[in-house]
Amino acid sequence: MTISYEQLAYGVAEIVPPNGLKAKLATAAKEKRPLIVKMGADPTAADLHIGHAVVLRKMRQFQDAGHQIVFIIGDATTLIGDPTGRNSTRPPLTPAEIKVNADTYFKQVGKLLDLDKTQVRYNGEWLTELRFADMIKLTAQATVAQILTREDFSNRMRDEVPISLHEMLYPLVQAYDSYAIKADIEFGGTDQLFNNLMGRHLQEKWGQEGQIVMVMPLLRGLDGHDKMSKSKNNYIGITEAPEAMYGKAMSIPDALLEEWATLATDWQDNERKAALADIATNPMAVKKAIAANIVTQYHGADAAERAAQHFYNNVQNRDVLAKDYEQRRAAELGLADGCTLIDACRALVPDMSGGDLKRLIAGGGVAVNGVKADNAQATLQLPAKIKIGKRGLYEVV
Repeated sequence: MTISYEQLAYGVAEIVPPNGLKAKLATAAKEKRPLIVKMGADPTAADLHIGHAVVLRKMRQFQDAGHQIVFIIGDATTLIGDPTGRNSTRPPLTPAEIKVNADTYFKQVGKLLDLDKTQVRYNGEWLTELRFADMIKLTAQATVAQILTREDFSNRMRDEVPISLHEMLYPLVQAYDSYAIKADIEFGGTDQLFNNLMGRHLQEKWGQEGQIVMVMPLLRGLDGHDKMSKSKNNYIGITEAPEAMYGKAMSIPDALLEEWATLATDWQDNERKAALADIATNPMAVKKAIAANIVTQYHGADAAERAAQHFYNNVQNRDVLAKDYEQRRAAELGLADGCTLIDACRALVPDMSGGDLKRLIAGGGVAVNGVKADNAQATLQLPAKIKIGKRGLYEVV
């Protein structure tokens, strides 16, 4: 598939060096080989989330353009724990916990990448083979001053929060992954820029051509403040049930709608602009569209439709049945068990024309026992609670 440089670079927060992607693409064309495009994730929890998907969707573009994707599962680096963005030492996981989480990643990556064309590697393959002398050689490639320039480390130093020595090794150990697979490009979020650049630094120190670094914007999580993170439990896992995904997406603050429309959906630019046109006047509609798109990406359109109905029935409409309904006797209305919905509506709201009632039903403006009913000819089992429009609440007994 032919994909232009502009398409590959679109939406990327930063490319280091700025002309690096053009140069790498030119090299690949000249040498008639695919670029090795790398991303890593530590299995600190069982789920990859839709924040990871921001990067994975961009990598899929490179895959569709014919380049080699290498997804690295950090079974070894998880033993250290990525200190990025942390204000304390990450609690260590046991090897058994790491294995359980890592085993789920392969299937999850397949939601976004073509697994037949993806190399999935575990960095324990090479990191557990390093001898003591190798580790000394590795740590000699950076200074303490370099490591302490990381914002999270410098903040912890300023605030007198302890930094464990093993945490300072993390950027170098992650960098070794790039050296081990001879990466041409490394992807990550903007918070991974330091770690990714350390990979480039190590490659050049040890005689390889340095990878370029492409970082994507961070998707803020359900709390509306922090980046989406498994450890902060503010995420939507890409294998969660459709109803859970939809419901979680509906909980995001309105202030995040534009960000999520840009980073969490697979809308093209014109689709995104059309969806956001109502953001000022009808943010709920925009949020529903985003939630439906997210579910569609991972479960399909039918699942998204069912999830939207489930949300309406169980969240938006959950208090309807507890409201005060005006009791009407079926015999007085000329109704009987098995009557059609349209007949019941005509009897309950005689001032509305049959045409208006049919349009209201077709548009989802009528609910029976708390569930939207869009079939005017549906038969009713009495007794039934019928909501007609916004304020018409009737119980036919």
